[in-house]
Amino acid sequence: MKLFVSPRAPNPRRVLMFIAEKRLQGIETEIVDLSRGEHREAAFRARSPLSKVPALELDDGRTLGESRAICTYLEGLAPEPNLMGNDFAERAFIEMADRRVELYLFGCIANWIRHCHPGLAPLEQPQFPDFGRSQGEKLRQIAGWLDAELERQPFVAGGRFTIADITAFCAIEFARGLMRFQPGHEGLHHLQTWRDRIAERPSASA
Repeated sequence: MKLFVSPRAPNPRRVLMFIAEKRLQGIETEIVDLSRGEHREAAFRARSPLSKVPALELDDGRTLGESRAICTYLEGLAPEPNLMGNDFAERAFIEMADRRVELYLFGCIANWIRHCHPGLAPLEQPQFPDFGRSQGEKLRQIAGWLDAELERQPFVAGGRFTIADITAFCAIEFARGLMRFQPGHEGLHHLQTWRDRIAERPSASA
């Protein structure tokens, strides 16, 4: 298998962190340079028609896109350590937490960066700064919700580390790097403590 990734992009990082947690070996990686437009070239679009990374080329020649779908495939290949739920009920609650983090937390962060960060201007045309700023405000609301969740439970989806923690961690790190968003500076101390704890996992440097 071959995984197509881009440095500093958060969605490839989600999959790389998932792979590291699974201790999967033998998955080749290939860099797609977004700044040079390699994701829009015909060779890559043949694998990923929407020009998105990551993409996982399977041994049978098919290609999987979308981080969550790739992780679902890898979870099936390597069921342990389990990161997506041991039964239908746990899977549903983990997916709920993961989707909330992806759609609302990650989504706000991505929209702010796409529309307010000058470095993204070549990739996001046109930029809408007012929309981006509104997303930055919503980020604080969603981060407040997550902070409250982490006050009552040790991990995003409950009592153990799951894919929802990977999604949330990569989102917070993306915001930390490009938005200078520090949960502790915003009074979100439970979120900061959780972030620091996840950062100590070997997979965090994947």
